[in-house]
Amino acid sequence: MRYLLTEDTGAGLHFWKLVNQLFFNDALVVESKESNQGLLDAVLDLNIKEDNKYYIAFDYVVDNQDIRNKYRMLKSITDKSDGKIVILDMICFEYLILAFDKLVEWTGTGKTDKIKIREKVLGVVENHRIDLSRIDDEKTLQYIAGFKRYSTERVMKSLVGEFTQNEKWSVKGTLMGECWYKDCCVSEHTDNLRCGKPEVEGGDEKMRMLIQSETVRDLIEVIH
Repeated sequence: MRYLLTEDTGAGLHFWKLVNQLFFNDALVVESKESNQGLLDAVLDLNIKEDNKYYIAFDYVVDNQDIRNKYRMLKSITDKSDGKIVILDMICFEYLILAFDKLVEWTGTGKTDKIKIREKVLGVVENHRIDLSRIDDEKTLQYIAGFKRYSTERVMKSLVGEFTQNEKWSVKGTLMGECWYKDCCVSEHTDNLRCGKPEVEGGDEKMRMLIQSETVRDLIEVIH
């Protein structure tokens, strides 16, 4: 059996289940361990059978000491697993959404300031962090300085929230917003929130475009 273990719940877990369904024909067993500690505990407790393989979707940013410590422990376990445990090279679920090249077009946001900040932030993501030293845009630096407790993951989550305020595109609930995966899209203004119109309206097609985007594709190509 092949397992994908994630710390994500809600929309993040729903995303992984859709990836499994549309890209791997439900060949994986997708399980949420509800937190990075829960994920680490689950890996520590694994009784690996010869024909089992485990893919670990662990949110890893280097500017959070607690996460770095947990990742170090996780890596030490996987290094001794003879390839049975594989850590996916990811920052967080929200980064996969933020980096999607159709995000602005599909959600129809009119927030030109946030669009620019998104471009600046994505342009300096390197080695699981936002390289602040490479940002020369004052508004982007001000936006980041507004976080009481800064981390790359917090910035990603906040920016994604700016683009997905319309509930039809939200990635904060128990499921992804229905415009991501259903055969529909709102094109009208809803509660003064704009919504764009994807070039495809079929739910499976939209999710496949997200899954086949460069960031997601690079992440899951190790699953086989």
